[in-house]
Amino acid sequence: MNPEFIEKLKQTVGASYVLTAEEDRLQYGRDWTRTPGIAGAVVLPKTTQEVSAVLNLCTEFKIPVIPSGGRTGLAGAITATERDLALNLSRLNRIDPVDTLGRTVRVQAGVTTQALHEHCEKEGLTWPIDLAAKGTSEIGGNLSTNAGGVRVIRYGMARRWVSAIQAVLISGEVIELNQGLEKNNTGYDLLQLLIGSEGTLAVITEATLKLCPPPIHSRAFLFSLRDYESLNYVYQKVRSAPFILTSFEFFSDKCLRQVEAKLGRNCKLEKRGALFALIDVEVGPYPQEKDKMDQWLSDLLDAGKIEDGLVADSSNDQSEVWALREGITESLQMSGLVRKYDLCVPVKRCADFLKEAEALYSNLKTKSELFVFGHYGDGSPHLNFLNSEGLSPEIFHSEINQFEKELYPLLKKFHGSVSAEHGVGILKKNWVVYSRSPAELSLYRAIKKAFDPNGLLNPGKIID
Repeated sequence: MNPEFIEKLKQTVGASYVLTAEEDRLQYGRDWTRTPGIAGAVVLPKTTQEVSAVLNLCTEFKIPVIPSGGRTGLAGAITATERDLALNLSRLNRIDPVDTLGRTVRVQAGVTTQALHEHCEKEGLTWPIDLAAKGTSEIGGNLSTNAGGVRVIRYGMARRWVSAIQAVLISGEVIELNQGLEKNNTGYDLLQLLIGSEGTLAVITEATLKLCPPPIHSRAFLFSLRDYESLNYVYQKVRSAPFILTSFEFFSDKCLRQVEAKLGRNCKLEKRGALFALIDVEVGPYPQEKDKMDQWLSDLLDAGKIEDGLVADSSNDQSEVWALREGITESLQMSGLVRKYDLCVPVKRCADFLKEAEALYSNLKTKSELFVFGHYGDGSPHLNFLNSEGLSPEIFHSEINQFEKELYPLLKKFHGSVSAEHGVGILKKNWVVYSRSPAELSLYRAIKKAFDPNGLLNPGKIID
């Protein structure tokens, strides 16, 4: 990388915050997908003003820049090359006091999701986006990818919980969008345009986030089920139940066994089916609501669709059952090379899609193992392929590529999306045509050109 550029970077942020060692360039040049990448250099600014100065330098020297945070993404959206500067925002980690009247909080992009939750909890409020990677994922990344998580069915995606954004354009100009207003009906909503843009239009440095009270009472149910028909039946009954549904997750018995083996966690259910449903609900004041729920649960169990089940009322018991679901991705990462598919289909067709996808996998007779889990309640299953046979990476990816060529046409038949919540990055860029029309992609290119005329911001991601 240009020595003069590196020297000016050091003058801007301090020499110790410009990293050029190979191990640092590798660490900051890729995400959880382990897609091969290595940055030419890494810079860690501390303020929006420093981000502005860095981007101004990138424009001057025509250096492509890859914005990154906790690097927990699963689409290769921060994968870098040696010509790229990795711009890591983890040092921008200020959290302002909670505005309890307006129920908002101003944060910088490098704040972790968990730190934000803990900060707001002291005021009896929460930012309701909850992710398995919350201890590492950062707010800038949450917004850049429009994160979903396990509560989408109740609270929606991240974009619903933002009232202002501060961002820096590639020229170095700082823009403030929406000023934290609840109503601002004055034309194009650039704030929402930046959310989900994966750092290809501007670099988000601060945001004002909307908050809400956490549930007064919650309960979690873990059910063991024999098949997708039973899973669908339980979901239909949950939708007509006397409580507010927060989450409806599912995972296969293979996923559970992986979590138990790799992380040492224990499922207390005695009878195991092929699938499990993990359900989280909000309930009204006890004891009246509890009585109604207990009757609903009794009727559900009498229907004969559930192999086994348990109810978790205490926070410790709920944390224990949620640890089974939240440990799946980590346990797979510990087991070898993984290919992930983050999909979305209409909820009413989710079971049918999963059965056809699994049949497709069986017919192809690959040597990899398929692990299925995800957010059943919002039609967002995750298909994960593990290289359990120790194939060479080339053979493993070649086998999964064959499956991929069959998967996306199947997904299109079900009117689905190639990315539910992890974004496009580089891994799904070639398949966006299955979810977006030529007219939409033409508008994407025009928008990209308007924000980033020289193509320096996260180049090669989403679209070319």
